[in-house]
Amino acid sequence: MSYTSGEQGDFTVLLITTLAFTVCFAVWMMFGVIGIPIRAQLGLDSTEFGLLTATPVLTGALFRLPLGIWTDRFGGRRIMLLLLLGCAVPLWISAYASALWQFLLLGLALGLVGASFAVGTPYVARFFPKERRGFAMGLFGAGTVGAALNMFVAPFLIEQYGWEMVPKVYAAALVVTAALFWIFSAPDPARSDNSTPSMMRQLTVLRDPRVWKYCQYYSIVFGGFTALSIWMPQYFTTEYGYSIAQASLLATAFALPGGAFRALGGWLSDRFGAHAVTWWVLWIAWVCLFLLSYPKTELIVHTIEGPRGFGIALPSWLFTALLFVLGIAFACGMASTFKYIGDEFPENMGVVSGVVGMAGGLGGFLLPIMFGVILDGLGVNSSCFMLLYGIVAVSLVLNYLTEVRRAPVMGESVTSNGR
Repeated sequence: MSYTSGEQGDFTVLLITTLAFTVCFAVWMMFGVIGIPIRAQLGLDSTEFGLLTATPVLTGALFRLPLGIWTDRFGGRRIMLLLLLGCAVPLWISAYASALWQFLLLGLALGLVGASFAVGTPYVARFFPKERRGFAMGLFGAGTVGAALNMFVAPFLIEQYGWEMVPKVYAAALVVTAALFWIFSAPDPARSDNSTPSMMRQLTVLRDPRVWKYCQYYSIVFGGFTALSIWMPQYFTTEYGYSIAQASLLATAFALPGGAFRALGGWLSDRFGAHAVTWWVLWIAWVCLFLLSYPKTELIVHTIEGPRGFGIALPSWLFTALLFVLGIAFACGMASTFKYIGDEFPENMGVVSGVVGMAGGLGGFLLPIMFGVILDGLGVNSSCFMLLYGIVAVSLVLNYLTEVRRAPVMGESVTSNGR
C-alpha cells in the first residue's frame, strides 16, 4: 500500500468508519422494534411480521456484492458517504407510511444501509498490515452493536413520541454521521500496482470454492445474528409477557455482545487462526441452540403414589444468559470468517467480502420469514431456535469434512493463511 498516514491516522479512520457502520446497523434493525406497534396497528400475523422486519435486510444483502465491487473500483470513502446520505430520504418518508405494502417498499429502499458492511470492511482493512487486519476488521465489525443501540433508543422514542418519531430521528442521525465521516475519514489507500481491475477480473475470484464455504459460515453467524436481533424483542413479549421496553432491554443481551465481542473474535483469529475460532464457535452455538430450542413442556409421570406433574421450561434469566453466550459466539464467528477473507483474498477483498456479506444478509432476510412461517404452522415459539440448530449442525459437518482433518483445531501451528 502506498498510503502512509501513520498508525494514529489509520486508527482514526477505523473509528469513524465503525461509527458510521454502527448507525447504519441501528437503522437496518429498526423494524425489529417499531414493527411491534406496527404489527398491532395493521393486524399482521407472524409471517407478515417476519416479512416486514426482514425486507430491509433483503436489499442490504443483495447490494453487498455490487457495493463491494464499486468499493474496489471507486473507493470506500465515496461510496460510504453516498450510502449514508441516500438512505436518509426513504427512512424519513417511512414515518408517514400507513399500509403494509408501503412499509415493504420503503424498507427495500432504506435497507441499503445494510450494505455498508461490504463498503467499510475492505476500506478499513487496507489501512492495516496483514498481521493486524483481523483485529481491525473485528473492531469495525463491532458496529453490529448498532442492533443493541436500536433496542435502547427505539423503545424510548416509541414510549415518548410514538413509533413515527424513530425513523425521523434515525434519518437525521444518518445525515450527521455522513458529515462526521467525511471530515474524519481519509482517502482510500492506493493499490500496490496502482491499477483498477476490470469487473470481470474481479468476479473471477468467485470460482474459488473457498468463497462459497465462507458464504455458508457467514450465513449462519451473521444471518443468525441479524435474524435473532430482529426477532427477539417480539419473542420476549409473546413468550414471557414483557412490555416492548422490557423485551428490547433483555434482547440486548444477545445484540450487544454480538457486536462488542467482534473485536475479540478478530484478535483470537489473529492469535490462533481463523479455522480454530470458527470450529469452536460452531460447537458453542450448537450447544446453546440445543438448550434454547426446548419448548415449554408439561409431563405427567405415573408413580406408585399416583400421577405427578412436572414442568420443563427455561426461566427468563437462564434464557437470557444463553442468548448472551450465543451472541459472543456469533460475534467471534463473524470476525473469524473475515479473517479468512483478509488472509486469502487480500487483493479482492471488496468483491469477496461483498458476496460473503450478501450470503449473510440473505440469511438474515430469509430466517425471520422462516421463523414466522414455522411459528404460524407449529405454534411453538422456540421453533426459531430449532431451525438454527439444524443449520449449525450442517456447518459443523462441512467444517469437519473440509478443514478439521487437515488443520490443528486449537491453532497449534497456525500458518500464513490463517489455518
